[in-house]
Amino acid sequence: MMSTPSPVALILEDEREIRTFVRTSLEAEGWQVVEAGTVKQGLVEAGTRRPDLVIADLGLPDGDGVDFIRQLRTWSGVPIIVLSARSREQEKVAALDAGADDYISKPFGVAELLARMRANLRRTRTGRTAGDSVFQFGDVEVDMSARVVRKGGVEIHLTPIEYRLLGVLIGNAGRVLTHPYLLREVWGPSHSQSTHYVRIYMGNLRHKLEDDPAQPKHIVTETGVGYRLLVD
Repeated sequence: MMSTPSPVALILEDEREIRTFVRTSLEAEGWQVVEAGTVKQGLVEAGTRRPDLVIADLGLPDGDGVDFIRQLRTWSGVPIIVLSARSREQEKVAALDAGADDYISKPFGVAELLARMRANLRRTRTGRTAGDSVFQFGDVEVDMSARVVRKGGVEIHLTPIEYRLLGVLIGNAGRVLTHPYLLREVWGPSHSQSTHYVRIYMGNLRHKLEDDPAQPKHIVTETGVGYRLLVD
């Protein structure tokens, strides 16, 4: 019987002590670990080693971690967890909007980091197995394998977060999804109270995908609870 290969994590962090600490913790849980200390080195390692998950700091000697995320997102959908001492809301939003999947503030607990890594890895693997079909609602067509969205035959650009939010709606089409559920699935467990994230990005999706965003037919609000994607 063949064993499942160990997942590979890329740690992008300029502080050697933190890199060593995280590496030791991950290797104890069966991860293979690749290290990088600069944006340039991180992009090289991501391209050559093809990690299953990236843990990235934002303050790096040759650039900002948000720039790393944006560049990586142009060619890779690998889960990215930001691990940073920056804790202001706008900095978190900038990293998430650039394409990060989750955000953990320093100081951090290893148990929480590992839990977030497992959750992101599960979502990625589930998406890969379920992402080979084309999903349609109204005149919107979503090619899950190509990550292309069209409305009336015209390609629509979605940000990484908008696409992930749409993917969660599609994966649960017809079901009522609560604000906490959407926040956990799209932004991670640390954002369970940040309901304004959901309202803002649902509004963006409606403006891009609904004929009349003020009276949506597909991305509908369940008052006081959350949202539901109606297909018919």
